[in-house]
Amino acid sequence: MTASADSHALGVDRERVAELFSEELARFEALHPRSREQYSRGLRHFLYGAPLHWMQQWPGSYPLCVALAQGARLTDVDGHTYVDFALGDTGAMFGHANPTLVEAISTQLARGSTMMLPTEDAAVVGELLAERFGLPYWQVTTSATDANRFVIRLCRMVTGRDKILTFNWNYHGSVDETQVELDDRQRMVPRTGVHPNAMHHEQTTRLAEFNDLAAVEEALAQEDVACVLTEPVLTNVGIVPAEAGFHAGLRRLTRQYGAALVIDETHTISAGPGGYTRAHGLEPDFFVLGKSIAGGIPVAVWGTTAEMAERIWKVLPHFKPGQEINHFGFGGTLAGSALQMAAIRATLEKVMTEENYGHMIGLAERMERGVVEMVRRRALPWHVTRIGARLEYLFRPAPPRTGGEAHRARHALLEAFIHLYLLNRGVLLTPFHNMALMCPFTTEADVDLHNQVLDECLGVLVDEEGRRA
Repeated sequence: MTASADSHALGVDRERVAELFSEELARFEALHPRSREQYSRGLRHFLYGAPLHWMQQWPGSYPLCVALAQGARLTDVDGHTYVDFALGDTGAMFGHANPTLVEAISTQLARGSTMMLPTEDAAVVGELLAERFGLPYWQVTTSATDANRFVIRLCRMVTGRDKILTFNWNYHGSVDETQVELDDRQRMVPRTGVHPNAMHHEQTTRLAEFNDLAAVEEALAQEDVACVLTEPVLTNVGIVPAEAGFHAGLRRLTRQYGAALVIDETHTISAGPGGYTRAHGLEPDFFVLGKSIAGGIPVAVWGTTAEMAERIWKVLPHFKPGQEINHFGFGGTLAGSALQMAAIRATLEKVMTEENYGHMIGLAERMERGVVEMVRRRALPWHVTRIGARLEYLFRPAPPRTGGEAHRARHALLEAFIHLYLLNRGVLLTPFHNMALMCPFTTEADVDLHNQVLDECLGVLVDEEGRRA
């Protein structure tokens, strides 16, 4: 819910949540004096006290300062160890300091990290990507944001159109065109917290609700949309599942109106070794994947079909010796580096395996069953949704159909209280929403600890019959 949601809709007493949150803040500050000291130092020279402003948005008074992260655990400078279900917001999805990836990265680092030339690993990575995700042609960037940016630019080049279509409460990194939302009157406005001068979005973007094929067709029928950029399932506002027939309809409409279909799997790669796209037989023109495919090395990839590659080559042909050098307006000196190629190869060959996914998904199912049971037992009007190895709980009785519905089911203070209660007892969730992700090193005991602590947390809010504590 929003901050104005009533207690009945949430199933808990908002004033009680505020009181308990204050108590947990005091507990946090008593437990983490050295993290406070490091944050105070950071405030002297970092704009928001940390290298990235996101880092200050955990639920405590300041971010934890990490001393060590290995497998499914991390330890802070105050000596507290945590079971980590955040996993770097998916960046460490295959475990912190995964030995297989550490070996591959360390070996290549000793041979050189970046030369702006390919290594033998590069050809292997291209083959592995094509085999894994079913698209023949690939490029490498340093982030999924960059991959999305470059794909958007290419779509504009090959279609001659200016706009993209995306969905309300999407997540595609910091791509400018996607920093919009629908207000209460269904008007497109800059995303909350984004300055209105950031971009003239009416010139670049059309916005629809997820699962609304009628709105998609209305936008595409104007024939000025170069591409539709979407996640297979909305993930960063609470999970919004795709309804039956939505993706088939989206593919039909994009082909009918001449817009490319871009699937961003950066979060939904939790669905399986080939992502949601392979698991559900989607047919994108472009496929984007970042964060998790290189053991924490900054890298992303995007792939495309043979048909789209031919269209790209017509506007951006292969370089021939003697021609004027042209970077085409996208790329990056560190993109496609030797270090990235070694890390991606090791991930695809040895880490993103059916065996590891089976382990991770089984643990997510175990957590899902536990959370569903405690929500039922306490008569809370909440639900749990899972995508493979990833699950979230959200404060509404059933999964939302649209991003707008999901956003209205958020409650910042309640989320912060749950996160901080768990953190203070050794369990980390992703700070931006109630997301838990499994990795190959997560154990049943880790999942059971989460479920035990969450049940205790809910117990201070409501009793077994759902009465407010």
